[in-house]
Amino acid sequence: MAEKRKISLVLADVDGTLVTEEKILTERARHLGVPAHEIATGDQPNDVLMFKRSGFSIAMGNASDQVKAQAAAVTDSYNDEGFAKAMESFILGSAR
Repeated sequence: MAEKRKISLVLADVDGTLVTEEKILTERARHLGVPAHEIATGDQPNDVLMFKRSGFSIAMGNASDQVKAQAAAVTDSYNDEGFAKAMESFILGSAR
């Protein structure tokens, strides 16, 4: 019998100086038991902190060139289903 694994997706867009997406990612990963260092996606300068902690980072196509330069890969913009395409290419594609 195949092992069942629960996967939760947490999306956050935080604008503030005391709380960062990197801190949220770390806390949610700890709470869910998912290693925070595995993957990060983003399109804003504050997402670069998550990129640096992750084992693999994906910038959205609508990100600035500076953000894209910090990511391991770049996908289409969020308006063009970039997140779904990234999951298909980089996550699900490796399992097929």
